[in-house]
Amino acid sequence: MAGALPSCKHKPLGDSLVKKTILIVYAHPEPTSMTRTLVGVSVETLEKQGHEVIHSDLYGMKWKAVFDADDFPTRANPERLSLIMESANAYATGQQTPDVAAEQAKLLRADAVILHFPFWWFGVPAILKGWIERVYAFGFGYGYQDGTNTHRYGDGILKGKRALVSVCAGGPEADYGPRGINGPIDQLLFPLTHGALFYPGMDVLPTHVTYGAAHIATPEAAEAAKVAWRARIERLFDDAPIPFRTQNGSDYVERHTLAEGLAAGQTGLAVHIGAV
Repeated sequence: MAGALPSCKHKPLGDSLVKKTILIVYAHPEPTSMTRTLVGVSVETLEKQGHEVIHSDLYGMKWKAVFDADDFPTRANPERLSLIMESANAYATGQQTPDVAAEQAKLLRADAVILHFPFWWFGVPAILKGWIERVYAFGFGYGYQDGTNTHRYGDGILKGKRALVSVCAGGPEADYGPRGINGPIDQLLFPLTHGALFYPGMDVLPTHVTYGAAHIATPEAAEAAKVAWRARIERLFDDAPIPFRTQNGSDYVERHTLAEGLAAGQTGLAVHIGAV
Protein backbone atom coordinates (compact mmCIF):
# COMPACT_ATOMS: atom_id res chain seq x y z
CA MET A 1 0.00 0.00 0.00
CA ALA A 2 1.24 3.50 -0.80
CA GLY A 3 2.53 5.27 2.25
CA ALA A 4 3.25 2.04 4.11
CA LEU A 5 6.80 2.07 5.41
CA PRO A 6 9.29 -0.78 5.01
CA SER A 7 10.21 -2.47 8.25
CA CYS A 8 13.91 -2.67 7.45
CA LYS A 9 16.49 -0.80 9.45
CA HIS A 10 16.77 2.91 8.91
CA LYS A 11 18.69 5.90 10.21
CA PRO A 12 18.46 6.51 13.95
CA LEU A 13 15.70 8.86 14.99
CA GLY A 14 16.91 12.38 15.47
CA ASP A 15 18.76 12.84 12.19
CA SER A 16 16.00 15.26 11.23
CA LEU A 17 17.26 17.59 13.97
CA VAL A 18 20.34 18.38 11.89
CA LYS A 19 19.65 21.38 9.68
CA LYS A 20 19.02 20.38 6.09
CA THR A 21 17.98 22.07 2.87
CA ILE A 22 14.77 20.79 1.29
CA LEU A 23 13.55 21.64 -2.20
CA ILE A 24 9.78 21.57 -2.56
CA VAL A 25 8.55 21.30 -6.15
CA TYR A 26 4.80 21.73 -6.52
CA ALA A 27 2.34 21.85 -9.35
CA HIS A 28 -1.17 23.16 -8.83
CA PRO A 29 -2.60 26.46 -10.09
CA GLU A 30 -5.15 26.90 -7.27
CA PRO A 31 -3.86 28.30 -3.93
CA THR A 32 -6.79 26.79 -1.98
CA SER A 33 -6.33 23.26 -3.37
CA MET A 34 -5.43 20.36 -1.09
CA THR A 35 -2.12 20.11 -2.93
CA ARG A 36 -1.21 23.66 -1.99
CA THR A 37 -2.57 23.18 1.53
CA LEU A 38 -0.16 20.30 2.06
CA VAL A 39 2.69 22.40 0.65
CA GLY A 40 1.96 24.83 3.47
CA VAL A 41 2.12 21.98 5.99
CA SER A 42 5.48 20.94 4.56
CA VAL A 43 6.94 24.42 4.87
CA GLU A 44 5.60 24.97 8.37
CA THR A 45 6.77 21.58 9.65
CA LEU A 46 10.23 21.68 8.11
CA GLU A 47 10.95 25.24 9.17
CA LYS A 48 9.78 24.43 12.69
CA GLN A 49 12.39 21.65 12.71
CA GLY A 50 15.01 24.24 11.76
CA HIS A 51 15.46 23.23 8.14
CA GLU A 52 15.84 25.56 5.16
CA VAL A 53 13.10 25.30 2.53
CA ILE A 54 13.54 26.37 -1.07
CA HIS A 55 10.64 26.46 -3.51
CA SER A 56 9.83 25.67 -7.11
CA ASP A 57 6.21 26.77 -7.57
CA LEU A 58 5.86 25.69 -11.18
CA TYR A 59 2.59 27.47 -11.93
CA GLY A 60 3.70 30.55 -10.03
CA MET A 61 6.95 30.57 -12.00
CA LYS A 62 5.01 30.08 -15.25
CA TRP A 63 7.38 27.25 -15.97
CA LYS A 64 7.84 26.43 -19.66
CA ALA A 65 6.57 22.87 -19.88
CA VAL A 66 7.56 22.05 -23.46
CA PHE A 67 11.04 20.71 -24.18
CA ASP A 68 11.89 21.99 -27.66
CA ALA A 69 14.30 24.00 -29.80
CA ASP A 70 13.72 27.14 -27.73
CA ASP A 71 15.73 25.49 -24.96
CA PHE A 72 18.83 25.81 -27.13
CA PRO A 73 19.40 29.39 -28.34
CA THR A 74 22.89 28.32 -29.43
CA ARG A 75 22.69 25.12 -31.43
CA ALA A 76 25.43 22.54 -31.89
CA ASN A 77 23.65 21.44 -35.07
CA PRO A 78 21.28 24.01 -36.59
CA GLU A 79 20.26 21.61 -39.35
CA ARG A 80 18.57 18.93 -37.25
CA LEU A 81 17.24 19.04 -33.70
CA SER A 82 18.64 16.21 -31.60
CA LEU A 83 17.43 16.89 -28.06
CA ILE A 84 20.09 14.61 -26.58
CA MET A 85 22.94 16.24 -28.51
CA GLU A 86 21.77 19.79 -27.88
CA SER A 87 21.10 19.08 -24.21
CA ALA A 88 24.57 17.61 -23.79
CA ASN A 89 26.18 20.55 -25.56
CA ALA A 90 24.25 23.20 -23.62
CA TYR A 91 25.00 21.57 -20.26
CA ALA A 92 28.69 20.97 -20.98
CA THR A 93 29.32 24.48 -22.34
CA GLY A 94 27.25 26.44 -19.82
CA GLN A 95 24.73 27.56 -22.45
CA GLN A 96 21.53 26.30 -20.84
CA THR A 97 18.61 28.66 -20.39
CA PRO A 98 18.74 30.43 -17.00
CA ASP A 99 15.56 28.78 -15.68
CA VAL A 100 16.94 25.27 -16.25
CA ALA A 101 20.32 26.09 -14.73
CA ALA A 102 18.62 27.58 -11.65
CA GLU A 103 16.57 24.42 -11.04
CA GLN A 104 19.63 22.22 -11.41
CA ALA A 105 21.41 24.36 -8.82
CA LYS A 106 18.47 23.91 -6.43
CA LEU A 107 18.62 20.14 -6.85
CA LEU A 108 22.35 20.04 -6.18
CA ARG A 109 21.97 22.24 -3.11
CA ALA A 110 19.11 20.24 -1.57
CA ASP A 111 19.47 17.35 0.86
CA ALA A 112 15.95 16.21 0.03
CA VAL A 113 13.30 16.86 -2.62
CA ILE A 114 9.55 16.79 -2.04
CA LEU A 115 7.14 16.68 -4.98
CA HIS A 116 3.56 17.88 -4.41
CA PHE A 117 1.05 17.41 -7.22
CA PRO A 118 -2.47 16.22 -8.10
CA PHE A 119 -2.85 12.89 -9.88
CA TRP A 120 -4.13 13.94 -13.29
CA TRP A 121 -4.89 11.33 -15.94
CA PHE A 122 -2.82 8.65 -14.27
CA GLY A 123 0.32 10.72 -13.92
CA VAL A 124 1.90 14.01 -13.02
CA PRO A 125 0.60 17.32 -14.43
CA ALA A 126 2.20 18.28 -17.74
CA ILE A 127 4.02 21.20 -16.15
CA LEU A 128 5.82 18.87 -13.73
CA LYS A 129 6.66 16.39 -16.48
CA GLY A 130 8.09 19.33 -18.42
CA TRP A 131 10.17 20.33 -15.41
CA ILE A 132 11.72 16.87 -15.35
CA GLU A 133 12.32 16.76 -19.11
CA ARG A 134 14.01 20.16 -19.24
CA VAL A 135 15.97 20.07 -15.97
CA TYR A 136 17.30 16.54 -16.38
CA ALA A 137 19.81 17.50 -19.04
CA PHE A 138 22.21 15.04 -20.65
CA GLY A 139 25.21 14.94 -18.34
CA PHE A 140 23.03 15.88 -15.38
CA GLY A 141 19.96 13.65 -15.11
CA TYR A 142 21.29 10.99 -17.48
CA GLY A 143 24.56 10.29 -19.23
CA TYR A 144 26.20 11.36 -15.98
CA GLN A 145 30.02 11.58 -15.92
CA ASP A 146 30.86 9.45 -18.94
CA GLY A 147 27.88 9.84 -21.27
CA THR A 148 26.80 6.22 -20.83
CA ASN A 149 24.18 4.38 -18.77
CA THR A 150 26.74 3.34 -16.16
CA HIS A 151 25.70 5.80 -13.44
CA ARG A 152 21.98 5.29 -12.95
CA TYR A 153 19.45 3.48 -10.75
CA GLY A 154 21.04 4.15 -7.39
CA ASP A 155 23.97 6.14 -8.74
CA GLY A 156 24.08 9.47 -10.50
CA ILE A 157 24.41 13.14 -9.73
CA LEU A 158 21.67 13.15 -7.06
CA LYS A 159 22.97 10.15 -5.10
CA GLY A 160 22.70 10.61 -1.33
CA LYS A 161 19.64 12.86 -1.48
CA ARG A 162 16.16 11.83 -0.35
CA ALA A 163 12.94 12.12 -2.33
CA LEU A 164 9.35 12.04 -1.13
CA VAL A 165 6.22 12.21 -3.28
CA SER A 166 2.95 13.65 -1.97
CA VAL A 167 0.14 13.08 -4.45
CA CYS A 168 -3.51 14.07 -4.19
CA ALA A 169 -5.82 11.58 -5.91
CA GLY A 170 -9.42 12.43 -6.65
CA GLY A 171 -10.74 8.89 -6.28
CA PRO A 172 -11.11 6.70 -3.19
CA GLU A 173 -8.35 4.46 -1.89
CA ALA A 174 -10.20 1.34 -3.09
CA ASP A 175 -9.72 2.42 -6.71
CA TYR A 176 -5.95 2.28 -6.28
CA GLY A 177 -5.60 -0.91 -4.25
CA PRO A 178 -4.00 -4.17 -5.44
CA ARG A 179 -7.19 -5.05 -7.37
CA GLY A 180 -8.55 -1.54 -7.75
CA ILE A 181 -9.97 -0.49 -11.09
CA ASN A 182 -7.40 2.30 -11.56
CA GLY A 183 -4.46 0.06 -10.78
CA PRO A 184 -2.07 0.10 -7.79
CA ILE A 185 -0.87 3.65 -7.14
CA ASP A 186 2.73 2.51 -6.59
CA GLN A 187 2.80 0.95 -10.05
CA LEU A 188 1.12 3.91 -11.69
CA LEU A 189 3.80 6.17 -10.19
CA PHE A 190 6.70 3.77 -10.89
CA PRO A 191 8.00 5.87 -13.82
CA LEU A 192 8.33 8.77 -11.38
CA THR A 193 9.67 7.04 -8.28
CA HIS A 194 11.91 4.40 -9.84
CA GLY A 195 12.54 6.45 -12.97
CA ALA A 196 12.83 10.18 -12.47
CA LEU A 197 13.86 9.98 -8.80
CA PHE A 198 15.82 6.74 -8.29
CA TYR A 199 17.40 6.78 -11.77
CA PRO A 200 19.70 9.76 -10.95
CA GLY A 201 20.49 8.30 -7.52
CA MET A 202 18.00 9.56 -4.96
CA ASP A 203 16.76 7.43 -2.06
CA VAL A 204 12.99 7.38 -2.63
CA LEU A 205 10.64 7.13 0.33
CA PRO A 206 7.25 5.37 0.08
CA THR A 207 4.69 7.60 -1.62
CA HIS A 208 2.16 9.50 0.47
CA VAL A 209 -1.31 9.60 -1.09
CA THR A 210 -4.22 11.78 -0.05
CA TYR A 211 -7.21 9.90 -1.47
CA GLY A 212 -10.51 11.56 -2.33
CA ALA A 213 -8.78 14.94 -2.33
CA ALA A 214 -11.35 16.46 -4.67
CA HIS A 215 -14.13 15.61 -2.23
CA ILE A 216 -12.70 16.82 1.07
CA ALA A 217 -15.51 19.13 2.10
CA THR A 218 -15.31 19.54 5.87
CA PRO A 219 -12.72 21.21 8.12
CA GLU A 220 -12.38 17.95 10.01
CA ALA A 221 -11.52 15.98 6.87
CA ALA A 222 -9.04 18.63 5.77
CA GLU A 223 -7.41 18.62 9.20
CA ALA A 224 -7.12 14.83 9.12
CA ALA A 225 -5.30 15.04 5.77
CA LYS A 226 -2.94 17.66 7.17
CA VAL A 227 -2.21 15.61 10.30
CA ALA A 228 -1.43 12.50 8.24
CA TRP A 229 0.96 14.41 5.99
CA ARG A 230 2.60 16.22 8.91
CA ALA A 231 3.43 12.85 10.46
CA ARG A 232 5.18 11.79 7.24
CA ILE A 233 7.10 15.00 6.74
CA GLU A 234 8.39 14.93 10.31
CA ARG A 235 10.12 11.62 9.46
CA LEU A 236 11.62 12.79 6.19
CA PHE A 237 15.16 11.96 7.29
CA ASP A 238 14.31 8.97 9.45
CA ASP A 239 12.06 6.66 7.43
CA ALA A 240 13.48 3.86 5.31
CA PRO A 241 13.45 4.32 1.52
CA ILE A 242 11.90 1.90 -0.94
CA PRO A 243 14.49 -0.88 -1.44
CA PHE A 244 14.83 -0.47 -5.19
CA ARG A 245 17.55 -2.70 -6.61
CA THR A 246 20.66 -0.80 -7.68
CA GLN A 247 21.93 -1.24 -11.20
CA ASN A 248 25.58 -1.56 -10.23
CA GLY A 249 25.22 -4.16 -7.52
CA SER A 250 25.00 -7.84 -8.39
CA ASP A 251 21.29 -7.98 -9.18
CA TYR A 252 21.44 -7.25 -12.91
CA VAL A 253 23.29 -9.15 -15.59
CA GLU A 254 25.54 -6.64 -17.37
CA ARG A 255 23.45 -3.91 -15.68
CA HIS A 256 20.39 -4.75 -17.82
CA THR A 257 18.39 -7.85 -16.88
CA LEU A 258 17.53 -9.12 -13.41
CA ALA A 259 19.65 -12.13 -12.58
CA GLU A 260 18.09 -15.59 -12.52
CA GLY A 261 17.26 -16.66 -9.01
CA LEU A 262 16.05 -13.22 -7.97
CA ALA A 263 12.25 -12.91 -7.81
CA ALA A 264 12.14 -16.32 -9.49
CA GLY A 265 9.08 -16.89 -11.64
CA GLN A 266 7.98 -13.27 -11.33
CA THR A 267 7.89 -10.47 -13.87
CA GLY A 268 6.69 -6.87 -13.86
CA LEU A 269 7.60 -3.78 -11.93
CA ALA A 270 7.69 -5.35 -8.49
CA VAL A 271 10.76 -7.47 -9.30
CA HIS A 272 12.87 -4.31 -9.19
CA ILE A 273 12.18 -3.89 -5.49
CA GLY A 274 14.46 -6.01 -3.32
CA ALA A 275 13.63 -7.92 -0.18
CA VAL A 276 13.29 -5.89 3.02
